[in-house]
Order: sequence, then structure tokens, then C-alpha cells
Amino acid sequence: MFDYDTYPDLEDGTVAPDEMTIAPQNNFTSILVLRELESHAIFTTDGQSADLASVAVGSGDDRETYSPGLMFMRKQTGSDRRFGKSLQRDLLDIECTMQVNGMCQDCVECILFGSAASDDADQALSITSRVMYDTAYTLRDATVAIDEKFQNAPGDDYAKEAEATIREPDFFEPGTLFPAVITLRDATPAELAFVLGITAKNKRYGAATSRLGRVKNHILGVYTGSEEGPANLGLTRDVIRRLRDDEATTPETIQDVITESAHDPELVGDHLRQAFEERIDADRGGLDIERVPAETVNDLTAAATGDDLADVLKTQREASRAFRDQSKEE
Repeated sequence: MFDYDTYPDLEDGTVAPDEMTIAPQNNFTSILVLRELESHAIFTTDGQSADLASVAVGSGDDRETYSPGLMFMRKQTGSDRRFGKSLQRDLLDIECTMQVNGMCQDCVECILFGSAASDDADQALSITSRVMYDTAYTLRDATVAIDEKFQNAPGDDYAKEAEATIREPDFFEPGTLFPAVITLRDATPAELAFVLGITAKNKRYGAATSRLGRVKNHILGVYTGSEEGPANLGLTRDVIRRLRDDEATTPETIQDVITESAHDPELVGDHLRQAFEERIDADRGGLDIERVPAETVNDLTAAATGDDLADVLKTQREASRAFRDQSKEE
């Protein structure tokens, strides 16, 4: 369905289904995303405290060190993998699990995102993921992007004393923005469409996702080439500087940007796209990466979010199995 005659722009940075090989090559596809929280969210590793970093941004007299909140890489990977497996169940009736040593190793998701060997002799194979995530950083300081909120699990008695069920976990505020890049290595056009579909349709990240963590993923562009795209941290710094320098915004210093009450997602998206393309600009000593035309990205995304995805996955599954079976032939 997705061949290079129809989409010649994908020839650099992806591989044809019949050319998939278990020996890694340097074909990279970067999906530029702005993740916007549409509700409160919890991103913690201990269930209580948000993950934070200490990051310097700016230069000269306008240089600050701030504490961004983190959307740790595994918070993104785990949610996207669960959603990808549920898509396969819906479309192809594939029963595959997120249990580390119990994955089927026979579906597109397992062979793209990777799986560990199990004790089962028929699944003694470890498959390395070809989808790479990076920790994402808030544009604003944790003091304005995160708030502690009192929680209690009261039981059903009218009156009770304080118990260990009372806690105050850190909540990321709605409107918080996370610039992010998802990188695929040696992926086929169909696998790229699969990840685009997951990114476009997945809406929940973090803990307690049945009630919290609603996210809108703005897909800002797709780039292909022989190198990985810029890191999330560098892009986040660039966007902060650009917001400071934007005459249409009120912040005049880095401190103003990182303590702003909110940022416009559309404006941040524009700056993020420009920051990415400035960093890969070959005339500035950038990277061997080219932007895929918007028409191609729209076609792929439409196929991945519509009825065509089942056919895309069926075709790709045969290629994925052949890719996996190469290990048995060595």
C-alpha cells in the first residue's frame, strides 16, 4: 500500500518491506510532536513526587536555571504500546500482552517496539525496539506547572480518622506543554503509519489514566534521513528563547517565560517546528534530515486512523515475520 512509487519522499529514512534486515542500518524517521495536557496528569515513579530536572537555559545576562517537570520516556512508551496492542486486537483479533516475558513476538507491534525472550522455548528470541523515545520537558518551571492536590480514599463510614490513604501527589496542570520527538530506525512506511496512528489516537498518559492524564498530541511534522533528529532538551531550550524573543508575546526575559501562567499551544507549535528545522538546516552545519511533505504525512495519518489500518497491518505483518525469522536462518 505504501511504496516508493507513491511516496518517493520516504525512500530516505525508511526501508522497503522486502528489504528489512536484522543488521541495523542508518535509516531514521523523526516524528515531531507537541504534547498538550487537556486534564490533570500524574507522572511519577514513586506514586507521589513528580520527576524533575535542573536545566540551564539562555545565555549572558539572561541565563536561568529552572526545574522543568518531566514526562519520562517510559511514561510515553508504555502508554503508546498498550494503545498499539489494543488497536491490533480491534482490527486483527491479535491477542498479545504487555507482560514483559509473555509477548507474542508475532505481531507488528512486538517486532517494531521490541520484546524480551521468555522461558518458553518457542520464544527464546529478544527483539530490539526500533522506536526510540526521549524524556520530554515542560517549558515552564515546576512551581507553576505542577501542584500538590490532597487526595483521600475515605471508605464508606460517615466518620473516620486520618489514615495512610490520605496523600498529596503532584499533579501536572492542564495546558502544560511537552515538546517531543519520536524516532524510528529502519522502519517501513507501514510501520511509520502505525506509529502515526498511535500518536494521533492515543489520549491517555501517566498514572490513573482511567480518570486523569488526557493528552492531545499535535503532530507537527515528519522528517527522514540518515541521522537522528535533535533531542527534546535542546528543542525545549530553543522554544523558551524563541518565546522570549517573540514580539507578539508579553514575556521579555527567560524568567518571564518559565513562570508564565500558560502558553499558546499554536504559537509554541510554530516555534517548535521552526526550532527543529533550524537545527537540521544543512547550511548551518545541521543534520542529514529532510522534511516529508505535509501531503504525504496527511495521507499516512489518514490511513492509520481510518479503516485502511487493518490492511496496512496485515501486509506489514508478513514482512515483520520474515524480518524476525532472519535470526533463525543465521
